[in-house]
Amino acid sequence: MNKIRVILFIIILPVYTNLKGQSVSDSREISLGFPIYSQYLQNGLLINPAYSGSRGALSGFLSYRMQWMGIEDAPLLQTVSLHAPMKNDRVALGLMGQFMQYGFTRSKSIYASYAYNIKLAQGRLSFGLRGGVDLSNTDYTGIDLTDPSDPLFLEDGKYILPNIGAGVYYYSNKLFAGIAIPQFLSYQRTGTNSAAAFHSFSNYSFIFTAGGLITFSDFFKFKPSVLVNYSLDETKKLTQLDLNGNFILGDLIWVGGSWRSTEKVAVGILQIQLGSPLMLGFSYDYPVSTMSSYSKGSIEFILRYEFGSKISAANPRYF
Repeated sequence: MNKIRVILFIIILPVYTNLKGQSVSDSREISLGFPIYSQYLQNGLLINPAYSGSRGALSGFLSYRMQWMGIEDAPLLQTVSLHAPMKNDRVALGLMGQFMQYGFTRSKSIYASYAYNIKLAQGRLSFGLRGGVDLSNTDYTGIDLTDPSDPLFLEDGKYILPNIGAGVYYYSNKLFAGIAIPQFLSYQRTGTNSAAAFHSFSNYSFIFTAGGLITFSDFFKFKPSVLVNYSLDETKKLTQLDLNGNFILGDLIWVGGSWRSTEKVAVGILQIQLGSPLMLGFSYDYPVSTMSSYSKGSIEFILRYEFGSKISAANPRYF
């Protein structure tokens, strides 16, 4: 069983690192990157620190994602976040924790965000910063190795990787657009359990999102959007492209889907807005590519609750 786990881990890790948006060709470099989510539109803080406070209330978010079901030791992702505007309505703060496990690796990310927004005639423009730390721990001690001196299983260990990011976000009642750089720093192994930070523009990834709201009637609305994750690294370039569409029925049921062209994955999404403060969501990702021979797809659950929400049936918020 351990041999099977090792083989799957060696196969999964490079692929998963690429999917997370900021892998590197140099094997000494470390990057946790940007994890894949399917319901990120309900919590833009996953993408952009400038999203902080844009909900107009203290917004709490939980998510749980099972990636590539059917593959042993495939990735599991959990997220918890809070963000809210301050009393002066220009400054907002946020806090987010992410927990990931895949193969023999466990990682945690804790980031705080700050946003300053300017009220415009038709909406708001927000500038955001975030700072925090990624904690990565890979433990191979439970593996029976034919060659205990194999360097592939000797160099990994515990790493503490501080980082910072920034973003800009514009939103109104009819549209939104934002761009963010989630990480300014890159890391390189200098030995077991040690890594050194360095800065390189070629390692930057830019996450761009945009969308709008088309109102057919008070009952029936459509929300199209797009997400582009683009790296300056010549070996990666476009690492994620999502085309999304959600039909909104009576401001109660959100049903739609996405096409993730970079992975060839079709996503189905169902979300229910239970009154003004609570939203529940479920999504299922089906791999259309050869990955379907190995995986049953991915599922994701979300819960968003907004304390003291000013959102109502007469004044719903879609972004």
